[in-house]
Amino acid sequence: MSRIAIPASIESAPAAAQPLLQAVNQQLGSVPNLFRLVATSPAALEGYLGMSGALAKGALPAPTRERIALAVAEINGCAYCLSAHAFLGKNLAKLDDAEIAANRSGTSNDVKAAAAVHFAAKVTQLRGKVSADDVLAVKAAGYSDAQVIEIVQHVALNTWTNYINEVAKTEIDFPVVALRQAA
Repeated sequence: MSRIAIPASIESAPAAAQPLLQAVNQQLGSVPNLFRLVATSPAALEGYLGMSGALAKGALPAPTRERIALAVAEINGCAYCLSAHAFLGKNLAKLDDAEIAANRSGTSNDVKAAAAVHFAAKVTQLRGKVSADDVLAVKAAGYSDAQVIEIVQHVALNTWTNYINEVAKTEIDFPVVALRQAA
């Protein structure tokens, strides 16, 4: 049971959040618990959706974004986000089980994506205090300065969702994936 009350429906969410939740419902076909939880603060929901939407238009492909989300969720110990992104990774980004397992370990079976996921994992583990060599390595793998910034932004956004779900103990409404390591 969640530590913070989750509106049971779009209609029971604050009025200012209802149009945003309706848009989520149109896009995803449902409104996962995370979105309804965050809707408790319409400003927080607007911020989350705004950043998510902006990053979706960025230079990183959707599979790489999901790979990063999986690595960050595993490192931060968020079972909700791990379960959600394993589902999204498999069903939307078309990642296979071996790739999802690699992502959860902070790497990828795709050479270029491995550099992004490894960098994202280091950013998460070191709270941004990566070395110059870490930045050079991801750039040497073919990532532009803009993409490096987007990787960091994805780490930040995913860390935020990890934290909000851990604070709230949000009930998982995706097929449950167990964490491998303690956060």
